[in-house]
Amino acid sequence: MKKFIDKNFLLQTETARDLYHEFAEKKPIIDYHCHLPVKDLADDICYDNIGQAWLAGDHYKWRLMRSNGIAEKFCTGDATDYEKFEKWAETIPMAIRNPLYHWTHLELQRYFNIDTLLSPKTSKKIYDQCSALLQSPDFSVKNLLLKLNVEIICTTDDPIDSLEYHKKIKDDGYKVKVFPTFRPDKAMAVEKTPQYINYISKLSEISGIEIKNFSSLIEALDVRHKFFHDMGCRIADHGILSFWAETYTNVEIDKITTNVLSGKELTEREVSKFKSAFLYECAKLNNYRGWVQQFHIGALRNNNTRLFNKLGPDIGCDSIGDYNFGDKMAKFLDRLDQSGELTKTIFYNINPRDNELIASIIGNFQDGSFPGKMQFGPSWWFLDQIDGITKQINTISNLGLLSRFIGMTTDSRSFLSFPRHEYFRRILCNLIGSDVENGEIPADMDLLGKIIENICYNNAVDYFKIL
Repeated sequence: MKKFIDKNFLLQTETARDLYHEFAEKKPIIDYHCHLPVKDLADDICYDNIGQAWLAGDHYKWRLMRSNGIAEKFCTGDATDYEKFEKWAETIPMAIRNPLYHWTHLELQRYFNIDTLLSPKTSKKIYDQCSALLQSPDFSVKNLLLKLNVEIICTTDDPIDSLEYHKKIKDDGYKVKVFPTFRPDKAMAVEKTPQYINYISKLSEISGIEIKNFSSLIEALDVRHKFFHDMGCRIADHGILSFWAETYTNVEIDKITTNVLSGKELTEREVSKFKSAFLYECAKLNNYRGWVQQFHIGALRNNNTRLFNKLGPDIGCDSIGDYNFGDKMAKFLDRLDQSGELTKTIFYNINPRDNELIASIIGNFQDGSFPGKMQFGPSWWFLDQIDGITKQINTISNLGLLSRFIGMTTDSRSFLSFPRHEYFRRILCNLIGSDVENGEIPADMDLLGKIIENICYNNAVDYFKIL
Protein backbone atom coordinates (compact mmCIF):
# COMPACT_ATOMS: atom_id res chain seq x y z
CA MET A 1 0.00 0.00 0.00
CA LYS A 2 1.19 3.52 -0.83
CA LYS A 3 2.30 5.47 2.21
CA PHE A 4 -0.62 7.69 3.28
CA ILE A 5 1.24 10.89 4.14
CA ASP A 6 4.31 11.06 1.94
CA LYS A 7 6.53 14.03 1.14
CA ASN A 8 4.05 15.27 -1.48
CA PHE A 9 0.93 15.01 0.69
CA LEU A 10 -1.76 17.45 -0.63
CA LEU A 11 0.61 18.68 -3.36
CA GLN A 12 -1.16 17.70 -6.57
CA THR A 13 1.11 19.30 -9.19
CA GLU A 14 4.82 19.55 -9.87
CA THR A 15 4.70 23.32 -9.37
CA ALA A 16 3.01 22.90 -5.98
CA ARG A 17 5.73 20.47 -4.92
CA ASP A 18 8.48 22.84 -6.00
CA LEU A 19 6.87 25.77 -4.17
CA TYR A 20 6.45 23.77 -0.97
CA HIS A 21 9.80 22.00 -0.81
CA GLU A 22 11.91 24.93 -2.04
CA PHE A 23 10.21 27.86 -0.32
CA ALA A 24 7.67 26.90 2.37
CA GLU A 25 8.87 23.75 4.07
CA LYS A 26 11.84 25.02 6.03
CA LYS A 27 10.57 28.43 7.13
CA PRO A 28 10.40 28.86 10.92
CA ILE A 29 7.02 29.04 12.63
CA ILE A 30 5.59 32.19 14.16
CA ASP A 31 2.47 31.17 16.08
CA TYR A 32 0.99 34.52 16.97
CA HIS A 33 -2.16 33.24 18.68
CA CYS A 34 -2.40 30.14 20.86
CA HIS A 35 -3.59 28.95 24.27
CA LEU A 36 -0.61 26.87 25.34
CA PRO A 37 -0.34 26.46 29.15
CA VAL A 38 2.59 28.74 29.97
CA LYS A 39 3.33 27.12 33.34
CA ASP A 40 3.90 23.75 31.65
CA LEU A 41 6.28 25.42 29.23
CA ALA A 42 8.14 27.27 31.99
CA ASP A 43 8.47 24.03 33.96
CA ASP A 44 9.44 22.16 30.77
CA ILE A 45 7.27 19.21 31.67
CA CYS A 46 7.44 15.77 30.09
CA TYR A 47 4.16 13.98 29.48
CA ASP A 48 3.70 10.55 31.00
CA ASN A 49 2.08 9.24 27.84
CA ILE A 50 0.53 10.17 24.49
CA GLY A 51 -2.99 9.92 25.93
CA GLN A 52 -2.17 12.68 28.38
CA ALA A 53 -0.54 14.83 25.69
CA TRP A 54 -3.33 14.37 23.16
CA LEU A 55 -6.57 14.01 25.09
CA ALA A 56 -6.30 15.83 28.42
CA GLY A 57 -7.69 19.11 27.10
CA ASP A 58 -8.54 18.68 23.43
CA HIS A 59 -12.20 19.54 22.88
CA TYR A 60 -11.82 18.90 19.14
CA LYS A 61 -11.18 15.22 19.89
CA TRP A 62 -13.88 15.03 22.56
CA ARG A 63 -16.52 16.23 20.06
CA LEU A 64 -15.61 13.49 17.59
CA MET A 65 -15.48 10.81 20.27
CA ARG A 66 -18.97 11.74 21.50
CA SER A 67 -20.18 11.69 17.89
CA ASN A 68 -18.76 8.18 17.62
CA GLY A 69 -20.82 7.02 20.58
CA ILE A 70 -17.99 7.16 23.11
CA ALA A 71 -19.14 7.66 26.71
CA GLU A 72 -18.09 10.82 28.55
CA LYS A 73 -16.00 8.72 30.91
CA PHE A 74 -13.50 8.27 28.06
CA CYS A 75 -13.52 11.95 27.05
CA THR A 76 -13.39 14.05 30.22
CA GLY A 77 -14.07 11.38 32.83
CA ASP A 78 -12.04 9.12 35.10
CA ALA A 79 -10.96 6.49 32.58
CA THR A 80 -7.22 5.89 32.43
CA ASP A 81 -5.08 7.68 29.87
CA TYR A 82 -4.67 4.46 27.91
CA GLU A 83 -8.41 3.72 27.95
CA LYS A 84 -9.06 7.21 26.56
CA PHE A 85 -6.39 6.72 23.92
CA GLU A 86 -7.97 3.41 22.91
CA LYS A 87 -11.26 5.20 22.35
CA TRP A 88 -9.53 7.84 20.24
CA ALA A 89 -7.92 5.07 18.21
CA GLU A 90 -11.39 3.57 17.81
CA THR A 91 -12.72 6.93 16.58
CA ILE A 92 -9.96 7.84 14.13
CA PRO A 93 -10.87 5.35 11.37
CA MET A 94 -14.38 6.80 11.47
CA ALA A 95 -12.96 10.32 11.06
CA ILE A 96 -12.07 10.02 7.37
CA ARG A 97 -12.40 13.48 5.72
CA ASN A 98 -12.31 15.26 9.08
CA PRO A 99 -9.17 17.42 9.54
CA LEU A 100 -8.33 15.57 12.76
CA TYR A 101 -7.63 12.47 10.68
CA HIS A 102 -4.90 14.40 8.88
CA TRP A 103 -3.66 16.21 12.00
CA THR A 104 -3.41 12.98 13.99
CA HIS A 105 -1.25 11.24 11.41
CA LEU A 106 0.85 14.32 10.71
CA GLU A 107 1.62 14.58 14.42
CA LEU A 108 2.54 10.90 14.64
CA GLN A 109 4.96 11.34 11.76
CA ARG A 110 6.50 14.70 12.58
CA TYR A 111 7.11 14.13 16.29
CA PHE A 112 7.46 10.35 16.58
CA ASN A 113 8.43 9.16 13.07
CA ILE A 114 5.41 6.84 13.00
CA ASP A 115 3.68 6.37 9.66
CA THR A 116 1.41 3.53 10.79
CA LEU A 117 -2.29 4.42 10.65
CA LEU A 118 -3.90 4.68 14.08
CA SER A 119 -6.64 2.12 14.68
CA PRO A 120 -7.73 -0.31 17.41
CA LYS A 121 -5.26 -2.83 15.96
CA THR A 122 -2.29 -0.46 16.18
CA SER A 123 -3.23 1.56 19.27
CA LYS A 124 -1.20 -0.37 21.86
CA LYS A 125 2.03 -0.31 19.86
CA ILE A 126 1.65 3.38 18.98
CA TYR A 127 0.74 4.27 22.57
CA ASP A 128 3.78 2.50 23.98
CA GLN A 129 6.18 3.90 21.38
CA CYS A 130 5.00 7.51 21.72
CA SER A 131 4.77 7.35 25.50
CA ALA A 132 8.31 6.05 25.87
CA LEU A 133 9.60 8.95 23.80
CA LEU A 134 7.49 11.56 25.61
CA GLN A 135 8.94 10.52 28.96
CA SER A 136 12.47 11.34 27.79
CA PRO A 137 14.01 14.84 28.18
CA ASP A 138 14.39 15.09 24.40
CA PHE A 139 10.59 15.19 24.18
CA SER A 140 9.92 17.74 26.90
CA VAL A 141 7.45 20.44 25.85
CA LYS A 142 10.25 22.91 25.12
CA ASN A 143 11.92 20.38 22.86
CA LEU A 144 8.64 19.56 21.12
CA LEU A 145 8.49 23.17 19.93
CA LEU A 146 12.11 23.09 18.81
CA LYS A 147 11.53 19.89 16.82
CA LEU A 148 9.01 21.76 14.63
CA ASN A 149 11.23 24.86 14.16
CA VAL A 150 8.97 27.12 16.20
CA GLU A 151 10.52 30.56 16.62
CA ILE A 152 7.81 32.61 18.38
CA ILE A 153 4.57 31.84 20.20
CA CYS A 154 2.10 34.34 21.61
CA THR A 155 -0.11 32.98 24.39
CA THR A 156 -3.50 34.32 25.51
CA ASP A 157 -3.54 36.01 28.90
CA ASP A 158 -5.91 37.89 31.17
CA PRO A 159 -5.00 41.43 32.34
CA ILE A 160 -4.79 40.19 35.93
CA ASP A 161 -2.24 37.47 35.07
CA SER A 162 1.13 37.92 36.77
CA LEU A 163 3.07 36.76 33.67
CA GLU A 164 5.57 35.16 36.06
CA TYR A 165 5.97 32.14 33.80
CA HIS A 166 6.67 34.28 30.75
CA LYS A 167 9.41 35.96 32.78
CA LYS A 168 10.82 32.60 33.87
CA ILE A 169 10.93 31.33 30.26
CA LYS A 170 12.78 34.44 29.16
CA ASP A 171 15.18 34.37 32.13
CA ASP A 172 15.94 30.71 31.44
CA GLY A 173 17.19 31.68 27.97
CA TYR A 174 14.81 29.46 26.04
CA LYS A 175 15.45 29.69 22.32
CA VAL A 176 11.75 30.06 21.40
CA LYS A 177 10.44 33.53 22.22
CA VAL A 178 7.22 33.38 24.25
CA PHE A 179 5.16 36.56 24.47
CA PRO A 180 1.88 37.25 26.28
CA THR A 181 -1.28 38.57 24.62
CA PHE A 182 -3.62 40.98 26.43
CA ARG A 183 -7.19 39.59 26.39
CA PRO A 184 -9.55 41.73 28.51
CA ASP A 185 -12.81 39.85 27.79
CA LYS A 186 -13.70 39.41 31.46
CA ALA A 187 -13.39 43.16 32.06
CA MET A 188 -16.09 43.66 29.41
CA ALA A 189 -18.52 40.93 30.55
CA VAL A 190 -20.98 43.19 32.39
CA GLU A 191 -23.90 40.91 31.50
CA LYS A 192 -22.72 38.54 34.28
CA THR A 193 -23.08 40.89 37.25
CA PRO A 194 -21.87 38.75 40.23
CA GLN A 195 -18.90 37.34 38.31
CA TYR A 196 -18.09 40.78 36.95
CA ILE A 197 -17.97 42.38 40.40
CA ASN A 198 -15.65 39.62 41.60
CA TYR A 199 -13.35 40.08 38.61
CA ILE A 200 -13.22 43.86 38.94
CA SER A 201 -12.19 43.46 42.57
CA LYS A 202 -9.18 41.41 41.43
CA LEU A 203 -8.34 43.90 38.66
CA SER A 204 -8.52 46.76 41.15
CA GLU A 205 -6.20 44.98 43.56
CA ILE A 206 -3.51 44.07 41.03
CA SER A 207 -3.58 47.47 39.29
CA GLY A 208 -3.64 49.51 42.48
CA ILE A 209 -6.57 51.54 41.10
CA GLU A 210 -9.87 51.84 42.96
CA ILE A 211 -12.41 51.07 40.24
CA LYS A 212 -15.59 52.98 40.92
CA ASN A 213 -16.61 54.23 37.46
CA PHE A 214 -15.77 53.76 33.80
CA SER A 215 -12.80 56.12 33.70
CA SER A 216 -11.13 54.37 36.66
CA LEU A 217 -11.80 51.00 34.96
CA ILE A 218 -9.93 52.16 31.87
CA GLU A 219 -7.19 53.60 34.07
CA ALA A 220 -6.75 50.20 35.73
CA LEU A 221 -6.64 48.47 32.35
CA ASP A 222 -4.07 50.99 31.18
CA VAL A 223 -1.85 50.11 34.15
CA ARG A 224 -2.02 46.43 33.22
CA HIS A 225 -1.65 47.23 29.51
CA LYS A 226 1.63 49.01 30.29
CA PHE A 227 2.77 46.09 32.46
CA PHE A 228 2.11 43.67 29.60
CA HIS A 229 3.97 46.01 27.23
CA ASP A 230 6.98 46.04 29.54
CA MET A 231 6.86 42.23 29.52
CA GLY A 232 7.15 42.16 25.73
CA CYS A 233 3.47 42.01 24.79
CA ARG A 234 2.59 43.65 21.47
CA ILE A 235 -0.77 42.01 20.73
CA ALA A 236 -4.26 42.37 22.19
CA ASP A 237 -7.12 39.98 21.57
CA HIS A 238 -10.89 40.17 21.98
CA GLY A 239 -13.30 37.26 21.79
CA ILE A 240 -16.62 38.85 20.85
CA LEU A 241 -20.03 37.67 19.71
CA SER A 242 -20.43 40.72 17.51
CA PHE A 243 -19.17 44.26 17.21
CA TRP A 244 -20.73 47.02 19.29
CA ALA A 245 -20.92 50.58 18.02
CA GLU A 246 -23.72 52.28 19.93
CA THR A 247 -23.89 56.04 20.39
CA TYR A 248 -23.30 56.97 24.03
CA THR A 249 -22.18 59.76 26.31
CA ASN A 250 -19.52 59.57 29.03
CA VAL A 251 -22.20 60.31 31.63
CA GLU A 252 -24.24 57.32 30.43
CA ILE A 253 -21.28 54.95 30.53
CA ASP A 254 -20.24 56.07 34.01
CA LYS A 255 -23.78 55.48 35.27
CA ILE A 256 -23.93 52.04 33.66
CA THR A 257 -20.57 51.13 35.23
CA THR A 258 -21.52 52.29 38.70
CA ASN A 259 -24.83 50.44 38.39
CA VAL A 260 -23.22 47.10 37.57
CA LEU A 261 -20.56 47.58 40.26
CA SER A 262 -23.34 48.14 42.79
CA GLY A 263 -24.90 44.81 41.82
CA LYS A 264 -27.66 45.95 39.46
CA GLU A 265 -28.57 43.86 36.43
CA LEU A 266 -28.13 45.82 33.22
CA THR A 267 -30.59 46.01 30.36
CA GLU A 268 -29.58 44.70 26.95
CA ARG A 269 -29.29 48.29 25.72
CA GLU A 270 -27.01 49.24 28.62
CA VAL A 271 -24.79 46.22 27.99
CA SER A 272 -24.49 47.18 24.33
CA LYS A 273 -23.54 50.78 25.17
CA PHE A 274 -20.97 49.66 27.72
CA LYS A 275 -19.33 47.22 25.32
CA SER A 276 -19.26 49.88 22.60
CA ALA A 277 -17.36 52.22 24.90
CA PHE A 278 -15.12 49.47 26.26
CA LEU A 279 -13.99 48.19 22.85
CA TYR A 280 -13.32 51.72 21.66
CA GLU A 281 -11.18 52.61 24.69
CA CYS A 282 -9.24 49.35 24.44
CA ALA A 283 -8.58 50.02 20.77
CA LYS A 284 -7.22 53.46 21.69
CA LEU A 285 -4.83 51.85 24.21
CA ASN A 286 -3.68 49.37 21.57
CA ASN A 287 -2.99 52.17 19.13
CA TYR A 288 -1.23 54.30 21.76
CA ARG A 289 1.34 51.57 22.43
CA GLY A 290 1.63 50.50 18.81
CA TRP A 291 0.13 47.04 19.33
CA VAL A 292 -1.67 44.74 16.93
CA GLN A 293 -5.26 44.00 17.96
CA GLN A 294 -7.21 40.83 17.14
CA PHE A 295 -10.94 40.21 17.08
CA HIS A 296 -12.28 36.63 17.18
CA ILE A 297 -15.90 37.06 16.15
CA GLY A 298 -19.04 35.02 16.52
CA ALA A 299 -18.44 31.87 18.59
CA LEU A 300 -21.66 30.65 20.22
CA ARG A 301 -20.30 29.15 23.41
CA ASN A 302 -21.45 26.64 26.04
CA ASN A 303 -24.53 25.43 24.15
CA ASN A 304 -24.99 22.30 26.25
CA THR A 305 -26.17 23.39 29.70
CA ARG A 306 -25.93 19.90 31.19
CA LEU A 307 -22.27 19.48 30.26
CA PHE A 308 -21.43 23.10 31.08
CA ASN A 309 -22.83 22.72 34.62
CA LYS A 310 -20.86 19.50 35.03
CA LEU A 311 -17.56 20.37 33.31
CA GLY A 312 -17.41 24.12 32.68
CA PRO A 313 -16.35 25.89 29.46
CA ASP A 314 -14.07 24.73 26.63
CA ILE A 315 -15.27 21.13 26.61
CA GLY A 316 -16.42 20.87 22.99
CA CYS A 317 -19.92 22.36 23.22
CA ASP A 318 -19.39 25.57 21.25
CA SER A 319 -20.62 26.26 17.75
CA ILE A 320 -20.83 28.73 14.90
CA GLY A 321 -22.86 31.80 15.84
CA ASP A 322 -25.26 33.59 13.50
CA TYR A 323 -24.72 37.30 14.07
CA ASN A 324 -25.11 40.29 11.78
CA PHE A 325 -22.25 42.67 12.54
CA GLY A 326 -21.14 44.27 9.27
CA ASP A 327 -22.59 47.75 9.86
CA LYS A 328 -21.35 47.83 13.46
CA MET A 329 -17.88 46.65 12.48
CA ALA A 330 -17.64 49.37 9.83
CA LYS A 331 -18.86 52.02 12.26
CA PHE A 332 -16.39 50.90 14.94
CA LEU A 333 -13.44 51.06 12.55
CA ASP A 334 -14.58 54.33 11.05
CA ARG A 335 -14.70 56.04 14.44
CA LEU A 336 -11.11 54.99 15.17
CA ASP A 337 -9.98 55.92 11.68
CA GLN A 338 -11.47 59.41 11.96
CA SER A 339 -9.48 60.11 15.13
CA GLY A 340 -6.28 58.56 13.73
CA GLU A 341 -6.36 55.77 16.37
CA LEU A 342 -6.87 52.66 14.26
CA THR A 343 -3.94 50.33 14.83
CA LYS A 344 -3.02 47.16 12.91
CA THR A 345 -5.98 44.80 13.23
CA ILE A 346 -6.70 41.12 12.51
CA PHE A 347 -10.23 39.76 12.14
CA TYR A 348 -11.17 36.09 12.53
CA ASN A 349 -14.66 34.86 11.66
CA ILE A 350 -16.16 31.56 12.71
CA ASN A 351 -19.11 31.71 10.30
CA PRO A 352 -17.97 31.10 6.69
CA ARG A 353 -20.76 33.29 5.35
CA ASP A 354 -18.83 36.29 6.75
CA ASN A 355 -15.67 35.79 4.67
CA GLU A 356 -16.45 38.33 1.97
CA LEU A 357 -18.10 40.69 4.44
CA ILE A 358 -14.94 41.02 6.53
CA ALA A 359 -12.57 41.11 3.57
CA SER A 360 -14.58 43.88 1.90
CA ILE A 361 -14.91 46.01 5.04
CA ILE A 362 -11.21 45.93 5.92
CA GLY A 363 -10.38 47.17 2.43
CA ASN A 364 -12.04 50.47 3.38
CA PHE A 365 -9.48 51.06 6.13
CA GLN A 366 -6.20 50.15 4.46
CA ASP A 367 -4.62 53.59 4.79
CA GLY A 368 -1.25 53.20 3.05
CA SER A 369 0.68 53.41 6.32
CA PHE A 370 1.66 49.71 6.33
CA PRO A 371 1.18 46.90 3.79
CA GLY A 372 -1.77 44.76 4.88
CA LYS A 373 -2.47 46.86 7.95
CA MET A 374 -5.99 45.41 8.16
CA GLN A 375 -5.83 41.59 8.04
CA PHE A 376 -8.47 38.97 7.32
CA GLY A 377 -6.99 36.40 9.69
CA PRO A 378 -6.42 32.70 9.02
CA SER A 379 -9.22 30.16 9.12
CA TRP A 380 -10.32 29.78 12.72
CA TRP A 381 -11.72 26.85 14.69
CA PHE A 382 -14.47 25.13 12.66
CA LEU A 383 -13.00 26.59 9.46
CA ASP A 384 -9.48 25.25 10.03
CA GLN A 385 -9.63 22.53 7.38
CA ILE A 386 -8.93 22.18 3.67
CA ASP A 387 -12.22 23.67 2.52
CA GLY A 388 -12.17 26.53 5.05
CA ILE A 389 -8.51 27.40 4.41
CA THR A 390 -9.07 27.30 0.65
CA LYS A 391 -12.10 29.60 0.87
CA GLN A 392 -10.25 32.03 3.14
CA ILE A 393 -7.26 32.20 0.78
CA ASN A 394 -9.56 32.65 -2.21
CA THR A 395 -11.45 35.45 -0.45
CA ILE A 396 -8.26 37.36 0.32
CA SER A 397 -7.09 36.82 -3.26
CA ASN A 398 -10.36 38.05 -4.74
CA LEU A 399 -10.87 41.09 -2.52
CA GLY A 400 -7.39 42.07 -1.36
CA LEU A 401 -3.71 41.10 -1.58
CA LEU A 402 -2.87 37.50 -0.73
CA SER A 403 0.80 38.44 -0.97
CA ARG A 404 0.41 40.59 2.19
CA PHE A 405 -1.29 37.88 4.27
CA ILE A 406 0.39 37.06 7.60
CA GLY A 407 -0.22 33.32 7.39
CA MET A 408 -1.24 30.60 9.82
CA THR A 409 -1.60 30.31 13.58
CA THR A 410 -2.73 27.28 15.59
CA ASP A 411 -5.15 28.76 18.21
CA SER A 412 -4.25 25.57 20.06
CA ARG A 413 -3.81 24.30 23.61
CA SER A 414 -1.62 21.40 22.48
CA PHE A 415 2.16 21.28 22.25
CA LEU A 416 1.73 18.72 19.47
CA SER A 417 -0.38 20.96 17.21
CA PHE A 418 2.31 22.66 15.15
CA PRO A 419 2.06 20.45 12.04
CA ARG A 420 -1.03 22.56 11.35
CA HIS A 421 1.37 25.15 9.95
CA GLU A 422 2.66 22.52 7.52
CA TYR A 423 -0.95 21.63 6.67
CA PHE A 424 -1.71 25.27 5.81
CA ARG A 425 1.50 25.67 3.81
CA ARG A 426 0.78 22.59 1.73
CA ILE A 427 -2.74 23.80 0.95
CA LEU A 428 -1.41 27.26 0.03
CA CYS A 429 1.28 25.85 -2.28
CA ASN A 430 -1.19 23.47 -3.86
CA LEU A 431 -3.56 26.32 -4.72
CA ILE A 432 -0.82 28.48 -6.21
CA GLY A 433 0.66 25.50 -8.04
CA SER A 434 -2.69 24.57 -9.53
CA ASP A 435 -3.16 28.15 -10.77
CA VAL A 436 0.21 27.97 -12.52
CA GLU A 437 -0.55 24.62 -14.11
CA ASN A 438 -3.93 25.95 -15.28
CA GLY A 439 -2.29 28.97 -16.88
CA GLU A 440 -4.06 31.39 -14.54
CA ILE A 441 -0.90 32.97 -13.13
CA PRO A 442 2.63 33.13 -14.56
CA ALA A 443 5.16 30.40 -13.80
CA ASP A 444 7.55 32.94 -12.28
CA MET A 445 9.06 30.86 -9.49
CA ASP A 446 11.14 33.73 -8.14
CA LEU A 447 8.04 35.87 -7.68
CA LEU A 448 5.81 33.07 -6.42
CA GLY A 449 8.51 31.65 -4.16
CA LYS A 450 8.99 35.01 -2.50
CA ILE A 451 5.24 35.38 -1.98
CA ILE A 452 5.09 31.90 -0.41
CA GLU A 453 8.00 32.70 1.92
CA ASN A 454 6.38 35.99 2.88
CA ILE A 455 3.03 34.42 3.73
CA CYS A 456 4.63 31.57 5.68
CA TYR A 457 7.05 33.75 7.67
CA ASN A 458 8.34 37.15 6.52
CA ASN A 459 5.02 39.01 6.60
CA ALA A 460 4.41 38.01 10.23
CA VAL A 461 7.93 39.12 11.18
CA ASP A 462 7.32 42.54 9.65
CA TYR A 463 3.77 42.84 10.96
CA PHE A 464 4.27 42.03 14.63
CA LYS A 465 7.77 43.49 15.12
CA ILE A 466 8.53 41.09 17.97
CA LEU A 467 11.65 39.29 16.75
